[in-house]
Amino acid sequence: MTSNAFLIPAIVVALALLVSPFVWLTVVRRSARRVTAQARRQASRILEESEREAASRVREAELAAKEKLLQARSEFEKVAGEQKAELDQRARELQHAREDQERLSSQLEAERSELAEREQAAARSLSQTEERKKHLDEVLAEERHRLEQVAGLTAQQAKDELMSNLENDARMDAAHLVKRIEDEARETANREAQRIIGLAIERSASDYVNDTTVSVVMLPSDEMKGRIIGREGRNIRALEMATGVDLIVDDTPEAVILSGFDPYRREIARVVVERLIADGRIHPARIEEVAEKVKQEFEERIQQEGEAALLELNLSGLHPELIKLLGRLRYRTSYGQNVLQHSKEVAFLAGTLAAELKADVHVAKRAGLVHDIGKAVDREMEGTHLELGIQLLRKYGEKEDVVHGMACHHGDYDPETVEAVLVTAADSLSAARPGARREVLETYMKRLEKLEEIASDFEGVQKTYAIQAGREVRIIVDCENVSDEKALWISKDVARRIESELTYPGQIKVTVIRESRAVDYAR
Repeated sequence: MTSNAFLIPAIVVALALLVSPFVWLTVVRRSARRVTAQARRQASRILEESEREAASRVREAELAAKEKLLQARSEFEKVAGEQKAELDQRARELQHAREDQERLSSQLEAERSELAEREQAAARSLSQTEERKKHLDEVLAEERHRLEQVAGLTAQQAKDELMSNLENDARMDAAHLVKRIEDEARETANREAQRIIGLAIERSASDYVNDTTVSVVMLPSDEMKGRIIGREGRNIRALEMATGVDLIVDDTPEAVILSGFDPYRREIARVVVERLIADGRIHPARIEEVAEKVKQEFEERIQQEGEAALLELNLSGLHPELIKLLGRLRYRTSYGQNVLQHSKEVAFLAGTLAAELKADVHVAKRAGLVHDIGKAVDREMEGTHLELGIQLLRKYGEKEDVVHGMACHHGDYDPETVEAVLVTAADSLSAARPGARREVLETYMKRLEKLEEIASDFEGVQKTYAIQAGREVRIIVDCENVSDEKALWISKDVARRIESELTYPGQIKVTVIRESRAVDYAR
């Protein structure tokens, strides 16, 4: 019984072990069939979606291709239309040109036929003219023979005599004509020259202030003089050594005088003294320090002065060293006239004259501005300011026409250009203007006095006045002792005497005034 009880479960277990693989296999197969079916369904769905997407992309590609095709066709039609329009336009132009050519051909043909007719008419007229000429020659020969018999001269002799008379008459007429033309040209040239020079002077009218050789520095008190002098004069010696000018401390109240012929140094000394006075510390070391600082400032100032002159005259391209030398002319004088001011005026006058005469304005202004550049270094280097100026301009690359215009302003070189002549004239105008230079002013006053003295020497003269800067002298005569005829002779005699005794530019007008006045009073 007990053995049977163990045998049955064992059999069941054995059967279960035998059956379980088949069961598992059956289950696995069913699961595999289910998975396979599901995979097939999914693959079918993916395939369908892929087909739909491919079809959609194909449709999009077809639409894009159609759009590009339409766009290309539109552009092609547009280009073709433009080319067709252009071809049509060219065809019309060719047609017009062909029509014009045909019209010109017909006109040429008509003109050719007309010209042929004119040639035939001219040939007929020439034949008739030759016949008439032959007849006239025969008549003239006969008449000439008769004249020779009557006059007793051959035709050649009569011709020679006639030509001689005509030649003499022509020479006389030509001489009179040449003289008249020369007189008119001279008068016109004088008037035009006076107009141009007057215009240039009027445009550049400026005031002059003559520079002196001393500068005065005002002091806050006389006690400052002692501080400037220093112990045993050491401060004065230090100032004179540092600036190169003489310091004069005299009895002038609250002032010291700086004396020197170099305005540049004198101006530096003036600024140094003023700064020392304002600072209050006056001793040799401080003097040297301030003098060195002021000199550096003046180097910058002269650079600015030169650049300002170029800007004022609308010039450019000047070498920096020449600009600095140009600025130094601000502190250089000639006969009391400031050289930089004189140079700017010469440049302006030369440029104005060049503009009126259609010459090179730029060259004239540039040469006028640098014509006295040598005066900036003539106290430091050997040679005249003209030679030094030529060397400087060539050294710093100025053009030869500018150098030549500058070199001719004192007459040492013969001018070869119009601009050189204009610079010389402008220099003379600027220097000779009344008041420009001390010596010229004295000469000008002497000339006015001499004019009035000459006019006063004649009998019957009551008063004389030299006016218009010495260009006219007016003489008032006694109407009772001088007749109208004598007044005329007085004007001529005064003019002749002025010509023989005075030297002057241009001309001087002599006016003799003779008048009688009847005066009464109503009471």
